[in-house]
Amino acid sequence: MAEYEKRVREQLDINGCSFKRHGSDQRSAGDHDVWFSPINNHTFPVDGEIKSRHMANKIMKQAGIEYHF
Repeated sequence: MAEYEKRVREQLDINGCSFKRHGSDQRSAGDHDVWFSPINNHTFPVDGEIKSRHMANKIMKQAGIEYHF
């Protein structure tokens, strides 16, 4: 399975998004980070393990970035 964490974070940086804080979701098993997008002025979670293209694209969409893996 492909791992997308590094590529997703690179695209977030390129598009001006910024890391806000580490967070954890008690409803799920994994930890995530919270990022901010100046494109759509929203915060959004980024999973610590992004193993699917679909999840990577979902994060791009939440950030308002028109980039697809």
